[in-house]
Amino acid sequence: MSVPIKRREFLGLSGGAALASLTLPGIVRAAGSGKKRPNILWISCEDISRELGCYGYENIRTPNIDRLAAQGRKYTNAYTVAPVCAPNRSGIITAMYPNSIGSSHMRTSSAGYEYECVPPPYVHCFTEYLRAAGYYCTNKSKTDYQFSAPLTAWDHNGGRHDDWAGRGQGQPFFSVINLTITHESRIRVPIDKDPVKDPDSVELPPYYPDTPLVRRDMARYLDNIETMDGQVGEILDRLERDGLLDDTIIFFWSDHGRGLPRAKRWVYDSGIQVPLIVRWPGKVKPGTLSDELVCSIDFGPTVLSLAGVEVPAHMQGGAFMGEQKAAPRDYVFAFRDRMDETYDMIRAVRDKRYKYIRNYHPEKPYAQRIRYMDMMPTMREWRRLAAEGKLEGPQKLFFADTKPVHELYDTDTDPHEINNLAYDPKYAELLARLQGAMDQWIEEIDDVGFVTEDQLIERFWPGHMQPDTRAPRFTPDGGDHRGPLRVSLASSTDGASVAWTTDEGQDAHWKLYSGPIRLKSSATIRARAIRLGYRESEEVRAFFRVD
Repeated sequence: MSVPIKRREFLGLSGGAALASLTLPGIVRAAGSGKKRPNILWISCEDISRELGCYGYENIRTPNIDRLAAQGRKYTNAYTVAPVCAPNRSGIITAMYPNSIGSSHMRTSSAGYEYECVPPPYVHCFTEYLRAAGYYCTNKSKTDYQFSAPLTAWDHNGGRHDDWAGRGQGQPFFSVINLTITHESRIRVPIDKDPVKDPDSVELPPYYPDTPLVRRDMARYLDNIETMDGQVGEILDRLERDGLLDDTIIFFWSDHGRGLPRAKRWVYDSGIQVPLIVRWPGKVKPGTLSDELVCSIDFGPTVLSLAGVEVPAHMQGGAFMGEQKAAPRDYVFAFRDRMDETYDMIRAVRDKRYKYIRNYHPEKPYAQRIRYMDMMPTMREWRRLAAEGKLEGPQKLFFADTKPVHELYDTDTDPHEINNLAYDPKYAELLARLQGAMDQWIEEIDDVGFVTEDQLIERFWPGHMQPDTRAPRFTPDGGDHRGPLRVSLASSTDGASVAWTTDEGQDAHWKLYSGPIRLKSSATIRARAIRLGYRESEEVRAFFRVD
């Protein structure tokens, strides 16, 4: 189609939709204060608790992470909202509780049927707010958000542009580098490889059976942490070589706790308490400690706060640093729903000392079978000894036929959470306080755990059909004035974001649309729209002639 617009022409359009809005809902540009905006780097790892030298663990060498802690701030009360990767990562990227937006099951599949979580339309990946404010955003090696990573979330997601190297001159960056060597699967594969660390030297939690197999798994877990620490050192060296070390705020954290049974997948501290270190030269005093309660859904809002980007009001996480620092938390909350093929429903709340856990299916045992978990030698050994009646003391707890409805632990005196105080009358007042906090949280976030997964799927994908995002529509300005042509883009799908580029080919750099595009010369614009959990729209193209 060809439409004359006086000294310019809008010459070709494929696809289209009714015009809805011209900007991504809720996007706020960073204030033009003239301040130099900081670079921000996340170094994340998988499946570790706090077995690091800087957290007082003696039987390990982690000099690079320890150096980060010595140069920054170490958080001693950091927790993930879920004890497993995909639900927790969905919470991190959206700053929303997964059991509020429907991403709480691990993973989005039910009885073999795959689907994607569809959050409310006002929910976006927090990186879109950074990109709209001019940040260059990259992610290396993992998304796992319970919905497909949208084209609008990252300038580059994996591939050769996996860090800050591709940014424009003077452009601030936010980069995520995720280290996978510590993942649960790397403990058990290859099974015939002997650990470097002496298995006889490792310390086992009292709930594990003390056998050579279990000790070997723990030793390999520690080996992998030491290897990961070396990878952290390589990242820091690269940052220093590029002259960016002192201009970059560095976060180090794990996506949840230890990748061994009764840790990963469980809301005990072994599954949700994680290391969190922030290095910010000139702002954070080296070698400091914070016992402030921090939840993983607070990570994104904190980055926005540090970058000078307004934290959207809908986000359930709050910044723990920067000009928009929220009031300190009184509690952190955690949950567990379906894990792979096995259903359960557990909620937890914690203050700085006490943990309350509510089991909504007390008739089910803790140690339900999960095929992936049961591949771990420790789990197989534990099951064998349980079947043979050879477990002793706390080792028996995990293999009880049923669970108590209520669990209460004093984590100062009982860090392994094996002495349940919930039925001791002396703790009735404390129990009631934590129960009240949990009930209020469940009501405030409209916890979807009380909705069956089949009902969720029907809500997200009616008739088991993934909804389509409507293609964006181009609207050029029709003015007669001289100067760049302004082109607006919008999809009529509520909550959709739009990506655009003037590049050709599969390696095109897709930009986030956050306001009218200014063209100084003739160009073809390609555009796609996407709402989280929806199918991405068809690509539309239009050629704009600028005389």
